[in-house]
Amino acid sequence: MTTAAIIIFIYFFTLFIVGTLLKNNSIVDIGWGIGFVILAWSLFFLRLPATLVRVSITLLVSLWGLRLFYHILKRNHGKPEDFRYVAFRKAWGKWVVPRAFLQVYMLQGGLMFLIALPFILLESAQAQVNYLLFALGVLVFAFGFLFESVGDAQLKAFLGDPANRGKIMTRGLWRYTRHPNYFGEATLWWGIFLIALGGGVTPFAVIGPVTITLLLLFVSGVPLLEKSMKDKPGYAEYAAKTSIFVPWFPKK
Repeated sequence: MTTAAIIIFIYFFTLFIVGTLLKNNSIVDIGWGIGFVILAWSLFFLRLPATLVRVSITLLVSLWGLRLFYHILKRNHGKPEDFRYVAFRKAWGKWVVPRAFLQVYMLQGGLMFLIALPFILLESAQAQVNYLLFALGVLVFAFGFLFESVGDAQLKAFLGDPANRGKIMTRGLWRYTRHPNYFGEATLWWGIFLIALGGGVTPFAVIGPVTITLLLLFVSGVPLLEKSMKDKPGYAEYAAKTSIFVPWFPKK
């Protein structure tokens, strides 16, 4: 666990230096997914020989992290600092550098540590594999990953059509949940936890998927997007009949 904490600290300290020099703390969003990939592979090579569970989790985390990295990089490339960090910069004034270090970079580093616990704790896990839990975890991960990826792709296609300007996305997966990407992300981390559990990790690692689920539901995901969308024409009607998180049939 100490090794993982050191890797995460060095990574986010590096992001902090780059973000401070560029005066753009949005870089932390771009670096979020790839940070898990770096952590997973670092721990993998430090814990050789490889096992089925370690190889599987490292590859699945890489699949998720690289897709998210590319998605956010493409979305943010060439754009100014995100409005959230601009607001922080104005509110923090002359204290923006130390407060960004603690409240943006180190905070996200701490969250990464908690979310990654399922594969961080593999170091002390037994070698025997519970193949039922392993297979269930892979299926849950695949479902969540596809749900998130398809939701993002559907929204990108919708926003890319000039005919949809000013409209609310209500088609595809967005017909069944207002946040398919967030639901998919939470789900895939439950899959990672089940795979790790199948590899002998202590149930204490459930802190990982619980953290990302609560974070998306109540802190940085759903609440921020709901707040930004609530005054848009048609959103109240859409919200009244569409599940906020877990997919379900729309109300009539």
